[in-house]
Amino acid sequence: MDEFALIRRFFDRPVKDDSVRLGIGDDGAVIVPDPGRELISVVDTIVAGVHYPLDLPPFDVGYRAVAINLSDVAAMGGRPRWMTLALSIPQADTGWLSLFAEGLFTAAAEAKVSLVGGDTTRSETTVVSVQMLGDIDPHDVIKRSGAGPGDSIFVTGTPGDAAAGLSLLKSGSDQTGESEYLIGRFVRPRVRLAFASSITRLASAAIDLSDGLYADLQKLLMASKAGAKLELAQLPFSAEILAKFDYDAVINFALAGGDDYELCFTVPRSKDAEIHAVAKQNQVQVTRIGRVVSGDGIECTKDGVPFEYADTGYRHF
Repeated sequence: MDEFALIRRFFDRPVKDDSVRLGIGDDGAVIVPDPGRELISVVDTIVAGVHYPLDLPPFDVGYRAVAINLSDVAAMGGRPRWMTLALSIPQADTGWLSLFAEGLFTAAAEAKVSLVGGDTTRSETTVVSVQMLGDIDPHDVIKRSGAGPGDSIFVTGTPGDAAAGLSLLKSGSDQTGESEYLIGRFVRPRVRLAFASSITRLASAAIDLSDGLYADLQKLLMASKAGAKLELAQLPFSAEILAKFDYDAVINFALAGGDDYELCFTVPRSKDAEIHAVAKQNQVQVTRIGRVVSGDGIECTKDGVPFEYADTGYRHF
């Protein structure tokens, strides 16, 4: 099966989206944005053995490749619309491709995203790159650079679960009970699209958590030219991670683990109550974990006592 037959069989599906004038099968896609909205463009690559275990089920590889890009669009308050796929694989394994495509289109359908093009190549290892295009009202864009002294720092969900799940996957842990839940948090990230679009007029800055809470918050603070006080006792943890790991490991998973794709965002202190109301409406857990201050860096405390911590997050090089 050559690359063109591969594309036709697994990825060329009817697109029910009037904004797509021309999709898969031509030199490029032609899409028509809604009037008055601006485009958001993001791209992420995942490599077998680097970003996920080599034996991760292909459905989960496809699902995760889409979800991590949806999370970037969510962090800016945007609406995902279209995506392209660049897939490099060692061989045209029809069983693997069928499940991979199923996972990819499942995640895309949940967010109402259309696949409009891409490329396939042979490589020594599996490499999946998804480019996502979204749109947004220009007045609603949430940047990393808007946080100011006095702002509250919030996080959605329970950071650390995905990193704990990945550690269990690598250790070959029995995938039942707490392990099943935590592993599921790694392979099927929850993307906070609806919640993020609901706080565009409340949040002053936001970032999605891909490289660890500490490192990603640091990126937001550097963009905002500010510092933070982080109270570790306020970090929210799932019952599953607390049942499976000791507290020191849990703290490290949350601060340094990454792969949660939850949102970390800031809001003026006066809007805290509104954030909680929006979270309740969207059935999303949010927790205030600290505040933005003048200066730079992150000062951690635990129950008010200084807690020395430093982490650069995941780095490729």
